[in-house]
Amino acid sequence: MSPTATTTTVEPAAKEKAAKPDLRFKRLDITMKRNQYAPDALIEVLHVAQEAFGFLEEDVLQYVAHGLKLPLSKVYGVATFYHLFSLKPSGAHSCVVCMGTACYVKGGDKVMAKLQEELGIEVGETTPDGKVSLMSARCIGACGIAPAVVFDGTVSGKLSPEEAVAKVKVWEGE
Repeated sequence: MSPTATTTTVEPAAKEKAAKPDLRFKRLDITMKRNQYAPDALIEVLHVAQEAFGFLEEDVLQYVAHGLKLPLSKVYGVATFYHLFSLKPSGAHSCVVCMGTACYVKGGDKVMAKLQEELGIEVGETTPDGKVSLMSARCIGACGIAPAVVFDGTVSGKLSPEEAVAKVKVWEGE
């Protein structure tokens, strides 16, 4: 047996794994192709990317920039401008405190401060155990029930800081 024969042998399982494409990138390709690789499809492509990957990591942003023939700075700028996009993995649960004028005046700032204190994280961060992500929003359009907080997509209003913490503490027990 020649020395080259032993170095070219690859286990079938490893070969199959290496050849298997990431279907999440395939979804991005399909979306970009459907939009004819137009740069103005950036937001739609980023939505699909976040849905597929859970968040927008750097290699995904680079892939989108290359596919749409845009500078990475433009793609990054759009991804960081809109609060719907996240560059970090989010927790199993999300808590979004409205900081709009009505909510702020009615105690939204106190709700946020209490949640930060209890969770030990800042706005935009996720607890170390990965259970809760704490975010803020400029306005969620629920001014009549201020201060409002969105817990996993469900809006709750007229919350005291203690009530908001109690709702989040339920998640920590899971």
